[in-house]
Amino acid sequence: MSNEKSTVSFSKKYGLLFAILAMLVIFLLPTPTDLTTAGHRMLGILIFAIVVWITEAVSYPVSAAIIATLMILCLGMSPNPQAPAKLLGTSKAVGMSFGGITSNGAVLVGAALFLAAAMMHTGLDRRIALFILSKVGAKTNRILAGMIFVGFILAFFVPSTTARVGCIVPIVLGIISAFKMKKDSRFAALLMVATIQAASIWNIGIKTAAAQNMVALGFIEKQLGATISWAEWFIAAAPYAIIMSVILYFVCLKMLPPETMEVAGGDETVRKERAALGPMKPSEKKLMVISLALLFFWVTEKTLHPLDTTTSTVIAVTLMLLPGIGIMNWKEAQSHISWGTLILFGVGISMGSALLSTKAAAWLANQLTDVFGLAGLSVFIVFAILALFLIIVHLGFASATAVASSMIPIMIAVLQGLGNDALNIVGITMILQFVVSFGFILPVNSPQGILAFSTETFSAKDCIKVGLPLTIIGYLLMIIFAQTYWHVLGIF
Repeated sequence: MSNEKSTVSFSKKYGLLFAILAMLVIFLLPTPTDLTTAGHRMLGILIFAIVVWITEAVSYPVSAAIIATLMILCLGMSPNPQAPAKLLGTSKAVGMSFGGITSNGAVLVGAALFLAAAMMHTGLDRRIALFILSKVGAKTNRILAGMIFVGFILAFFVPSTTARVGCIVPIVLGIISAFKMKKDSRFAALLMVATIQAASIWNIGIKTAAAQNMVALGFIEKQLGATISWAEWFIAAAPYAIIMSVILYFVCLKMLPPETMEVAGGDETVRKERAALGPMKPSEKKLMVISLALLFFWVTEKTLHPLDTTTSTVIAVTLMLLPGIGIMNWKEAQSHISWGTLILFGVGISMGSALLSTKAAAWLANQLTDVFGLAGLSVFIVFAILALFLIIVHLGFASATAVASSMIPIMIAVLQGLGNDALNIVGITMILQFVVSFGFILPVNSPQGILAFSTETFSAKDCIKVGLPLTIIGYLLMIIFAQTYWHVLGIF
């Protein structure tokens, strides 16, 4: 343990230095003949970002500020790809560095953060979770099923993974304490590991459940000129997530079997927790109505009305903040919002867009195609290789948003480089984004995992025991879906 801590502290202490050195090494290398100077410098910035994100040398919001500054300076002083005789200029580079913040995806993430803040402020998320647990009984396997189902339901209403897990963690700790179980018991590990894994699974199943989905959608919108509705995403992803949730249940019971099959007093504990909440407050009732209405607008997008997901979400947030509605005011909302997440998201999209516009992503894609011998392979084999590549890459990251920001533009460029006019690039990019949400193996592979890990209810080994088979099964299930269900939908 001490060796692990010293390694982590070393990487954090010197991570920024390593990132700068890695970037300078890229800058000093000769610019490839088939790559622009701006693209060459974006490769250096990408390497810098990856090293900083892997080592966590600085916080994610600070890394976003540094990346934006590097883009402004390095791109601004580069020849304009459209007019090589002139410099691009820092004013244009500023637009490229922060253009992602004005994208539909970034606006949707911002609105989603307000929705999550409203849930936390009113306590509606906790009430929903306790209501579900009150129906499952005191048997440990039913409590496990209840926790997974809670993750599923909250994914519809709380568009922030960390917020969802942050709501459930205190409930799990309360159950463990009330049941007089030790914090390091297998029962405690079972519930907590299932909580974070269910959250990741339903990040795949529901478009609005996680910020990283908005990153991919931002690239799809900006670079491919296409949009994916809430219902289209759900139809493609929900069957996969449902099967994975069932698999999660059995894998958890197999790998982390609880000490007892039934916990005495379990029903009473949940009943007391619900009683402590009291009757539903007017603010909760209003939020419930708005949330259900919003869900209806999401589901019926492109069919019953012309409003896209972002527009309907912004309208819902506006209603929540109006004085007459009274769910929360601005001061109450901002205290629950992670503004750093929004900054990281916007700059992440900007970096990815710059990689694409400067042809750096296309150049990297060509190298990736050559290394893996993708040219001439079937679409199915290409997908299988790229999905496995993303799973391995994710092991080094603590944020799926960071993975999406750095890798999805390269995936798009690889697919475009195959030169297959019949290829559904939009659909396959969406499926590859599903893989970005895996993060099952290590607790440090996601913010929600880190949050739950801090409770000391499970070890990294516990997470691996569940996460490794879940990742293998999840990957194989994707291969099966690619040949069957997603093939029928026209994605493959």
